[in-house]
Amino acid sequence: MDFSGAQPGLFLGLNSHQSSIPTNCNQSVPLQLLKEENIRAENGDEREEEEEEEEEDESERFNLLGHSICPKRPRDLSSPFNQPPAKCAAVESEGLEARRAAVRAWGNQPLAVADPEIHEMMEKERRRQFKGIELIASENFVCRAVMEALGSHLTNKYSEGFPGGRYYTGNQHIDQIELLCCERALAAFSLDPEKWGVNVQPYSCTSANFAVYTGLLLPNERIMGLDSPSGGHMSHGYYTPSGKKVSAASIFFDSLPYKVNPRTGLIDYDKLEEKALDYRPKILICGGSSYPREWDYARFRYIADKCGAVLMCDMAHISGLIAAKECVSPFDYCDIVTSTTHKSLRGPRGGIIFYRKGPKRRKQGMHQSNGDGNNLYDFEEKINFAVFPSLQGGPHNNHIAALAIALKQVATPEYKEYMNQVKKNAQSLANALLRRKCRLVTGGTDNHLLLWDLTALGITGKNYEKVCEICHITLNKSAIFGDNGAFSPGGVRIGTPAMTSRGCVESDFETIADFLLRAAQITVAVKREHGKYQKESLKGLQNNKDIVELRNRVETFASQFEMPGYDTC
Repeated sequence: MDFSGAQPGLFLGLNSHQSSIPTNCNQSVPLQLLKEENIRAENGDEREEEEEEEEEDESERFNLLGHSICPKRPRDLSSPFNQPPAKCAAVESEGLEARRAAVRAWGNQPLAVADPEIHEMMEKERRRQFKGIELIASENFVCRAVMEALGSHLTNKYSEGFPGGRYYTGNQHIDQIELLCCERALAAFSLDPEKWGVNVQPYSCTSANFAVYTGLLLPNERIMGLDSPSGGHMSHGYYTPSGKKVSAASIFFDSLPYKVNPRTGLIDYDKLEEKALDYRPKILICGGSSYPREWDYARFRYIADKCGAVLMCDMAHISGLIAAKECVSPFDYCDIVTSTTHKSLRGPRGGIIFYRKGPKRRKQGMHQSNGDGNNLYDFEEKINFAVFPSLQGGPHNNHIAALAIALKQVATPEYKEYMNQVKKNAQSLANALLRRKCRLVTGGTDNHLLLWDLTALGITGKNYEKVCEICHITLNKSAIFGDNGAFSPGGVRIGTPAMTSRGCVESDFETIADFLLRAAQITVAVKREHGKYQKESLKGLQNNKDIVELRNRVETFASQFEMPGYDTC
């Protein structure tokens, strides 16, 4: 190679002040290595140790393209890597073990040690549950096995997709758990796997409902469900009286509600049919969150067929009763059935979707459902795609395992006996309140809940709910339709599953009825004394002698019953 045209300014030198960068970098130039003038000779005089080290450090630096380079890291005598090999390996091993021990210690701390603040809050909540009477119809107590699955290592695994088609690897055991959960879900409701499919991944029933709408409808297409003040759920489409859209269902889809008869509190099926034929919804929804009576699924089926709608049931509240055959089953009539997995089903918090598959059933009405002339149901692919990837990411594997456990229990004779007791307890409580001259919407109940109309007492559900909470009774306010069609939270919804799970029977709910009536009397007296409730007057209720006396009675009563999942409380 000819270096005759090389520029002398580009070289590899030992001092940065001797180097320069060529003005024309496109030319090929050699690198000339220049030695330092004062470099130590091979047989030169000995120098002091410090001078020698300084000179060695200087000699190890050179310049490349104008940058000072030191190819040899200065020795740090304190570093374990500058020790003899055996000693260095021992020090390194000790360091690794120390780090591993630190990770193990951090990862294996019990909650009380890792986060005492959260632990104390959780303990307070556990004591509240144990000492109180839980009457919220959508709450329940899960068993120990369900809690163990929820707090397990399954929460560590990411599993986007469905069994056999996951986005991530390492899901072979997760696939088995989900497939078993699906199998048990169908068995719990006595469904033929050739005619029904199920998706157990939704995070809640609201998510499940929205997945159905997303899979089957285009934006702004029509749904029709029970009005929320009539006992329906907001996920069925709800607007406030001012027209504000509250739920995503009402934001992305058009909805028109049907209502109960204000005099009876029962669904007016004639008006429902009239509305449906005018509105022509793509999905007609039966089921609600505050309806104490049976649903006429055969009538719904007839109306859905007549207007060409898919019939969907949201059985969130009564799914346990349906599984135990204590309520009429919607599966004989509906195309799609959704549910929560807690509430009366007594599983973990989540959602589930059942859908028909295979050949379509014969229609009762005038038009074919979907109106597409297809003889096979096409719900499976659409609903599964809506759940993932459209609306959700990875499923909660710990929830799915916990649900599988709960569904195994649902299929047992003991569970059927439990649900029978839930229904008996609701009827016992309803009869006890009726004997005490209380007004119940529809005059009673066919399932696990009842609605108490407080307007005759001159108090609202909101104020009564607050007094009950201070007395350690939890229930929730509920809208009650008036004769003129106007509504206000003039009542409360009361459910029996949770206290039945703690071991209460009919006679215990007679006692609970006394507590509820006493709380109503206190609410009336407080209103008489203070007028409208203010924050200040509510604060003062903690020390009200009547409330203190009732609270003590409630705690004494509730503490007799164990809380599932705990040996002691």
